[in-house]
Amino acid sequence: MWVHWRWQCPTFVRQTFVEWAAQTINKSFWAGAFYRQQRAKGSPHQVAVRALAFKWIRILHRCWLSHTPYDESRYLKALQRRGSPLLAGLASSDS
Repeated sequence: MWVHWRWQCPTFVRQTFVEWAAQTINKSFWAGAFYRQQRAKGSPHQVAVRALAFKWIRILHRCWLSHTPYDESRYLKALQRRGSPLLAGLASSDS
């Protein structure tokens, strides 16, 4: 499969999301876990941060559609219901 970079998207908006996502790595439990997961798979820093930015965009889009503010604890509960591997370290970080 060949993936093409989108040339027509607003570069400033894309870069803003990437920079913002990078700042959430140390602020959000799941974002940090996702970043570390991507790095463990062998992704370079920028690729991991772009993947994280894409996840944030999907979350924010959902919040926008449902007119609901983002709530970290609610999102962590949703990940737990889905059996997400991102929460593997949650039990050890709570104790």
